[in-house]
Amino acid sequence: MSGLSIENLSMRFDLPNGSSVQALQDVSLQLAEGELLSVLGPSGCGKTTLLNIVAGFLAPTDGQLVLNGHRVSGPDAERGMVFQKGALFEWMSVRDNVSFGPRMAGKREAEWGEEVDHLLEIVGLQDFKEKAIYELSGGMQQRVALARCLANHPDVILMDEPLGALDALTREKMQSLVLKLWKETGKTIILITHSVEEALLLGERLLVMAPRPGRIHKEYRLPFADLGVGQDLREVKKHPEFAERREEILGMIWDMEEEIMGRSEESA
Repeated sequence: MSGLSIENLSMRFDLPNGSSVQALQDVSLQLAEGELLSVLGPSGCGKTTLLNIVAGFLAPTDGQLVLNGHRVSGPDAERGMVFQKGALFEWMSVRDNVSFGPRMAGKREAEWGEEVDHLLEIVGLQDFKEKAIYELSGGMQQRVALARCLANHPDVILMDEPLGALDALTREKMQSLVLKLWKETGKTIILITHSVEEALLLGERLLVMAPRPGRIHKEYRLPFADLGVGQDLREVKKHPEFAERREEILGMIWDMEEEIMGRSEESA
């Protein structure tokens, strides 16, 4: 069976003082192969915890993940991660960073060279392949991170606020690139973001999570990711449903934040 199945997932962190924090509670989700899911919610709703469990960096307290018919029990090349900051090797060239996974797998350049050059062309970095990472802008570094992830042929790409540190114009260009890569590669993508607009633009499906404990509050199925492929994203934002959904979700998250602040004041 293809796709990702998240089944009754819970995560509790036990603290040194004997107390505990329930980060996630009974999260269940079915994600088909090739779907693009965006996840947002207020601080403390367990978005990054959920992503780290899917990546295999954390073992859940309860529940399980099943990917393509087998249980996820740790990190694996079938799941690739793109972090907020690229986590690249600063001293290496762009091409060496992108080819790092295949080289560590023992492959020869004859096996990966053409593909790596093709990926660099797709992300617009063919002319920068011999540059060191520290010579690139933040947006270009995130392009390298995307290409490096794709070079490992993951079934699922996990993105943890990958565009959060970029300026507005670069961020918009990268959003368009994510949609382009999604359509061209057919990869399953899970993207965590704090931006409601970004979640709407990039989420074929969108989850709003509620905090304490983290759980799925509401799910949307949206047309904007498909509309945004090959189109100016500013035009997509003019869609009448876009503004309606944006205001609805902003209000939802604002109410959650108000509730969190009320709890904090009560416990102070």
